[in-house]
Amino acid sequence: MNKPFDFTRWSLRISLFSLLAAGFAVFCLRFSIIDFQPALLGIAGTTLAGLLAIVFGLIGTLRAIKAKETNIASTLAGPALGFLVVMPVLMAIMAGAGAPRIHDITTDLAHPPEFVAIKALRAPAHNSLDQPEPENLSTLQKEGYPDLAPLLIPRPSDQVFEQAVALVKKRGWEVAAVSAESGRIEATDTTRIMGFKDDVVIRIQAAGNKTQVDMRSASRVGKSDLGMNAKRIRLFLADLGK
Repeated sequence: MNKPFDFTRWSLRISLFSLLAAGFAVFCLRFSIIDFQPALLGIAGTTLAGLLAIVFGLIGTLRAIKAKETNIASTLAGPALGFLVVMPVLMAIMAGAGAPRIHDITTDLAHPPEFVAIKALRAPAHNSLDQPEPENLSTLQKEGYPDLAPLLIPRPSDQVFEQAVALVKKRGWEVAAVSAESGRIEATDTTRIMGFKDDVVIRIQAAGNKTQVDMRSASRVGKSDLGMNAKRIRLFLADLGK
């Protein structure tokens, strides 16, 4: 007689594999062992494996309940580990749902703040800073983030500049350039888990009796930023304007 398929055991095996594989992909990406595209493919694969582990585990749990087994909790180990793999990816997708497929966001579409020092830190394989694509980038940003606009602050420009520099450092961004003369701050924000680098330039200039602050945030890799650059700009300007 053939032994029935052990869904619980395979759920645990698959979930352990997916968890280790996802961790390995993240490790290799953060230490530049592999490029972001193979890493994302790996994470996509481990996410599917995590989903399979959850399905297998739940089937095993239902079978255990039907058989009136006493140790039901042990059947949930696989689904729990699979959940740990799947949830971060699903949360990122949900957070970026509806975001336009662009990766270079600015408060001034006509004359965006220009990167100077950051250019030397970006490789040819990184996204271009010349905003050549998509051709309708401005339209997509206006439709996706109609609220993004220059910030006017009723404080002297030198004071706002110092506050902006302090805020950049407080956020833990890696400062690439600080020029009080030109009112420009350049920095890089690295995401905690995946280690993706997004470059930021802040332009501060007097505007009558107020100070105008423009900001630009651009991802080094990827066609879409899942809304992260716009979110970064909103949060930074909100804190600076307090």
